Parts: sequence; C-alpha cells; structure tokens
Amino acid sequence: MAQFDLYNQQAQKISEIEIADLVFGITPNKQVMFDSIVMQQAGLRQGTHSTKTRMEVRGGGRKPWRQKGTGRARQGSTRAPQWVGGGRAFGPKPRDYAYRLNRKVRRLALRSLLSCKVLDNSMIVVDKLNFDAIKTKEFVNVMNAFKFERKTLFVVDITEDFDNAFLSMRNIPNAMMLTVEGLNSFDIANADKIVFTEAAAQKAGEVFA
Repeated sequence: MAQFDLYNQQAQKISEIEIADLVFGITPNKQVMFDSIVMQQAGLRQGTHSTKTRMEVRGGGRKPWRQKGTGRARQGSTRAPQWVGGGRAFGPKPRDYAYRLNRKVRRLALRSLLSCKVLDNSMIVVDKLNFDAIKTKEFVNVMNAFKFERKTLFVVDITEDFDNAFLSMRNIPNAMMLTVEGLNSFDIANADKIVFTEAAAQKAGEVFA
C-alpha cells in the first residue's frame, strides 16, 4: 500500500491514508499511455469530411474529343481528376475513426497515468468535497488554498454528496470534476493537478487494480 497525506478543504494536513500501490505506484508504461490517448482522440473525430468523385461532380458527359488522330492524349471526360473542375481521386469520405483497445490495456494506461501524477507530485488527496451551498467563491477559495492555478481535475466517488461542489466549480475554466467511473486517459494527462477525495482514491484502488 502507498502512503499519502490527507488534507481538508483548507489545505491543512489532517492525517495519512493508505491506497493501492498497484494503481498509484506502478512503473508507468509510456507506450500504453500513448496508445490510450490516441484512441480517445480518434474517437472524438467527427469524420464528416467529404469530397466529390468524378461521378458526383456536374457535367462531363460528352467525350471532349475523338479517341484518335488529334495528337492529344485520349480523354473520356472533362470531369476526370486531372481536369480543372474534375472529381477528386481517392478523396476523403465520411467515416468513423473510433477503435477500441483491450480492457486490460486501457486499465494499465489509467494506472500508468495516475502513477505518473504521483511521481510528479501532482496528486493530492482530500477528505471530501462537500459544500453547504452552491457558491463558486467557496470553490475558488479551495483552489487558492492549494495554490491551484492551472488545469485541475477533481475526482469524486459516485456515492458522495458532491452536487453543490460540482455546481460551484462548473464556471471555473481551469477546473473539472469526474467520478471514478468517468476517469479517462486524456483528462488525466491533460490536468496539471489531480485531486482525489478519500473515498474516490479508495474506490480507484479497487476498480483499477
């Protein structure tokens, strides 16, 4: 088990906890991390690009000149790809770029990325993220207490009462909140700091182990 300092919302250390080093303390696999992020970005591509082939462009029904005797190269249509105004040869068509990696590979990528954050001292565990009211100012105070100035990812457990915290942070441009089940490679890699609640850290140690 890995030992972590546990903080409250005022950035004060209150105790220490142990979480699974099989998730937060492995040697990161860089290739798997790369593959997982590329897979996720590929799935985000719209794939709506489209060009017209020689069958789809307007005109070109008549042979421009006779086959032989002109001294010029034979041509069958003015809408062939080599003509101005012609169709596009081998141009892009709408397609789906999404593909899947094996589940074990995806989980190894998550463990590797989380372990990277630990090695970089970019991961913090707090006891909870629980607000009595929806106030953005209170969430800003939490981020200021920890001196979070860049992209910060907050991870909570689905069983926690985090509704007010989520509604308080949704207008803060450099803050994002996910549940353990919603964790993904791109958002972890994209965050400069990652903050787990105590319950979320324990849950991640069970789910991704």
